[in-house]
Amino acid sequence: MQEGTGSRRVGGTRRVYWKMPPLIKVYEALGAVGGERCELADPNVAFVRSSTGDKLYRVETGDGGRELSSSDNASYWQGYLGYPAIAVLLARGILALDPLAAKALANIPWHDLNQRFKNDYAKTLSEVERRLRAAGHDPKRVRAVARATAEALAKLKPYRGRRLRPS
Repeated sequence: MQEGTGSRRVGGTRRVYWKMPPLIKVYEALGAVGGERCELADPNVAFVRSSTGDKLYRVETGDGGRELSSSDNASYWQGYLGYPAIAVLLARGILALDPLAAKALANIPWHDLNQRFKNDYAKTLSEVERRLRAAGHDPKRVRAVARATAEALAKLKPYRGRRLRPS
């Protein structure tokens, strides 16, 4: 899913487009919304709590959700759009939310799994799918939702707002 960032001038302003995230970040975003960890503070500011509950990420939106700033590590250091910003796009209805998929992913301990598998996202995703099956959910359906969300995100062509340093 990762693509390079691009930039272009629009009305005299240079826009830098976000790199698309690994698909697992869409799963994490769905889980954040399903777990009710996303708080919309006002029309342009939201906060997303981490899966461990110890971090709070700030997300700012503008231009109908296309301009995004987020204080998560991936957005700041890796240059791709992190799960908190994707969660806000879902919570605001800018990207379509599948409530069943979101609820299925609500209680996944993302941080712990990523640490356990040393950020090997394929291994983490395999474990998530195992947990989904064990809980009676259909991993293929959840994967289809995540892929459709990722495609919609790419079509949105989000671009960077101001840079927010992780706290």
